[in-house]
Amino acid sequence: MTNSGVTNENITANITIAGPAETVFDVLADPSTHEAIDGTGWVRQSLDGTSLTETGQIFRMAMYHENHPVRDYEMANKVVAFDPPRAIAWEPGQDAANDGTLSFGGWIWRYDLVPVGPSSTDVTLTYDWSAVPPNVREHIQFPPFDPQHLNNSLKHLADLVVTRRG
Repeated sequence: MTNSGVTNENITANITIAGPAETVFDVLADPSTHEAIDGTGWVRQSLDGTSLTETGQIFRMAMYHENHPVRDYEMANKVVAFDPPRAIAWEPGQDAANDGTLSFGGWIWRYDLVPVGPSSTDVTLTYDWSAVPPNVREHIQFPPFDPQHLNNSLKHLADLVVTRRG
């Protein structure tokens, strides 16, 4: 597992997981696994209880962060890439005014999967904040976590895939 790079706009990390790409993709497309994949305690539970199925889909997650103004909050994530079993990505957003209007911050979580034979998958996780506008960058430092977080997340993903395979 390696951090391939940290730039002023994104971080990437890679791992080879002992499981077929379809299984890895299925774990990522199930928001109920995201709390375990994240591992920071920020991501809590899926609020929709449904799997991801298409680009443009919105899925909501309960979140917690000690430095967030309300600590317990909700993110509404928009699926921006859905290409089973090769790629899945989402852009976190919020309904800040509680009026049903979602706004997105410009950062994206993306997983690219490349099969390595029938039972292994190379996974690249990218956290990209290149589209974050200046007014958001004034309030949030990017990345908002240690770069090692991506490696930890990939390890958690690998553990979930092994468990799912039985």
